[in-house]
Amino acid sequence: MLNKFCSLIIFCLLSLSLIAQDDVSKDEALKEVDVVVGLEKIIKLDFVPNSVVKLANENLASYQIVPSKKQVLLTGLKAGETTLTLRDTAGDIRARYLVKVTASDQSKVVVQLKELLNDVEGLEIGIKGDAVYVGGQIVVPSDIGKVVVILDKYPDVLRLVELSPQTQLIIARKMQEEIQKSNFKDVTVRVVNGSFWIEGVVGSEEDIKRVEQIVNAYLPDQIQNLARRTDAVQSIKKRPYEILLTFNSKPKQEPLPKLFKITAQFVELTKGYDRLFSFQWTPVIGGTGGEIGIGKSNSGGVTTSSSGALAATISHLFPKLDSAKSAGHARVVESGVVVVKENIAGSIKKTTTIPYQIGTADNAKAGSAVAGFDMNITPTMLQEEKINLKIVIHVSSASNDAPPRTLDNTVDTQIIVKSQESAVIGGVVTNNTSTDFDKVDPLAITDGTPLFSFVKSKKYSTSRTQFVMFVTPELIESAATGASDIERKFRKRSR
Repeated sequence: MLNKFCSLIIFCLLSLSLIAQDDVSKDEALKEVDVVVGLEKIIKLDFVPNSVVKLANENLASYQIVPSKKQVLLTGLKAGETTLTLRDTAGDIRARYLVKVTASDQSKVVVQLKELLNDVEGLEIGIKGDAVYVGGQIVVPSDIGKVVVILDKYPDVLRLVELSPQTQLIIARKMQEEIQKSNFKDVTVRVVNGSFWIEGVVGSEEDIKRVEQIVNAYLPDQIQNLARRTDAVQSIKKRPYEILLTFNSKPKQEPLPKLFKITAQFVELTKGYDRLFSFQWTPVIGGTGGEIGIGKSNSGGVTTSSSGALAATISHLFPKLDSAKSAGHARVVESGVVVVKENIAGSIKKTTTIPYQIGTADNAKAGSAVAGFDMNITPTMLQEEKINLKIVIHVSSASNDAPPRTLDNTVDTQIIVKSQESAVIGGVVTNNTSTDFDKVDPLAITDGTPLFSFVKSKKYSTSRTQFVMFVTPELIESAATGASDIERKFRKRSR
């Protein structure tokens, strides 16, 4: 039993000794790595590293694992010392490093520049030799000014920044689009050796100045090419753009005026309703009835006399009851179409004369009522196919009364309507309501005298007139547009 206990103690002591020796061997395997603040350090490994990495102080440095390349990328953040432990894919410790992060004047400048230019795409900031450099190609033109202003505060920094050729092409395309949008259709822009060439033909020297103004508006802040910034090559100072335009002194042919087809429609709707209830009782005694006379004689007595018969014919003996309702409506539609040039007033007029007579025989008088419409309209083209219409429309209509009544409507306005769309430009609504009580005339009496007259009546009348005007402008290429539709309407159809 004692022997077993002694063997156990010896085994524990040997294990502790082996663990101590393993720790010592690990400490002896600690490798030193120097990292500068703001710079990157690549550590190459002979095994595939595990994603689990132990960095004792993450405030001093940051790391990035690249298993496919068997590399670890360290970046110094702050001066100091820390340890880095790496394991393989099986989880075993394969390497330990003592990371010494040092700070220098150059590294401080790198950190500052990265903070200031971190959002600028295409830049690379680092240290080469004993100098800090900023290189790369700027992609976004608006970042050029920011880079130039910041680097002016660091005169010792090497400037290896250029404008991306692809960015120059984008600027040239936008520059050309704006120039052609300003009615210089024959002007193009291309990039030659880092310079914008503006080529083409314009109408006058004033047009050349106008094109140059547009070019200057789109020109980005200039960053010179690397070769031009050094004395290694002899270069000629050039402007960032070259105007290679010529002008044609011949007067430009005026464009054909725009044509518009204006369709105006006038819709009038009238409705009427009458309701009558009448009770009449007017009995009439005939004119051939008898007479009784009572008088005084010469002697002072009373005398009576009679003639005819005390009998008569009573007409309309029974009361008369009348009840009636009537309603009706009518719709009048007038339409006019006129084709007119831009900014030229066009007019169309249509009238109808309705004769009538007032009175009879020698007192008869002749008259006439005029109905129709008169339209004057001036179109002006605006952007996005919108048309400004200056409209004056006068419409008159005649009723079926005797003599006829004339209703006049006039609209004077200006509106904006898109081509081939319709708009309501005016409307009139008239309502008339009347109620009559006991106004029915008694029956005409040709012979005899009415004994009495009893009339009880009520008459209700209402009428409504609606008048609406529509206008539809359309931009057309020629006056012949739409002629086929008219021909089809008048084409003779045969069975």
